[in-house]
Amino acid sequence: MMKPDRSDALKLLHEYVKNQKMIFHSLASEAVMRGLARKLGRSEEAWGLAGLLHDLDVEVTNAEPSVHGTQTETLLKEFDLDPEILDAIRMHNEFSSGKERSTEFEHALAAGETITGLIFATTYVYPEKKLAVVKPKSVVKRMKEKMFAASVKRENILECEKIGIPIEEFASLAIEAMLPIASEIGL
Repeated sequence: MMKPDRSDALKLLHEYVKNQKMIFHSLASEAVMRGLARKLGRSEEAWGLAGLLHDLDVEVTNAEPSVHGTQTETLLKEFDLDPEILDAIRMHNEFSSGKERSTEFEHALAAGETITGLIFATTYVYPEKKLAVVKPKSVVKRMKEKMFAASVKRENILECEKIGIPIEEFASLAIEAMLPIASEIGL
C-alpha cells in the first residue's frame, strides 16, 4: 500500500467526481482545512487530504445522505491513509455514520467543508462575483439568514466553536485560505 500525496488525491478526485462545482468545493475545502491545520498546529498534509477527498463518494452514492461518506473508504482501499483522515471523512456526514462527531479533526472537517458553500453563495450575490470583495462579516450576516443558501447546515459551520475558533474568526480564516485559489475555483 502506498501513502497518497496531493497529486494522487487530485487524480482520484477527478476520477470519481465529474461535477465541476463539486471539484471547486473539494479544492476550497482542502484550502480551508490547510488553514485550520496551520492555525491549530496540526498536519496540513493530513487535514488538506481530508478536505480534498471528503466528498469522493458523492457521485458514487448520488449524495444520498444515508450512505454518503461511507463509500470513500472503499474507494481509498489501495492507499495507506491515516485512520484519522478516514474517520473525519466518514464523520463529515453524521447521518450516514450513525454517530456524533467527537474529535477536533471531525469538527474541523464538518465546519470547514460546510462554510465553503456559504462563502461561494455569499460571493455570488456580490455584483463582482469575486471572493476578493467578500468580507467575513458578510458571511457571518448570511449565516443568520436561514433562507439564504438554505441547504448549508449552519450547525455544522458553528462546530468551529467546538475547536476553539469563534465564527467571525473562522469566516475570516476560511476566506483567507480560499483567496490564493480563487481563480482556480471560479471565484
